[in-house]
Amino acid sequence: MFSYISNTVNVIATGSNMITGIIPVGVFPCGVTISPNGAIVYVANRIDGTVSVIETGSNSVTATIPVGISPEGIAITPDGAFAYVANSHDGTVSVIETGSNSVTTTIPV
Repeated sequence: MFSYISNTVNVIATGSNMITGIIPVGVFPCGVTISPNGAIVYVANRIDGTVSVIETGSNSVTATIPVGISPEGIAITPDGAFAYVANSHDGTVSVIETGSNSVTTTIPV
């Protein structure tokens, strides 16, 4: 669960549905996805044009990746090697190589 008002992601224990942590991320988080192995969470931050990378083991942001204008949606490949970020205001998709947390290409759509 994320809050675009407080620029945070809430950690929720699935057994109790209780919030067990709050993680600060970029401005106006609006899209979240989890790596196939559950170790990493990617958060699209719409206003500042970034993706926050959160390690679930430590519940901390380990990287902030600049992408296009107004990122909103994120999808991860089944093998977890790449993340695709839809940038709504510049009509592009940023491709992130998850091993290096860097944008390898930007695709106009």
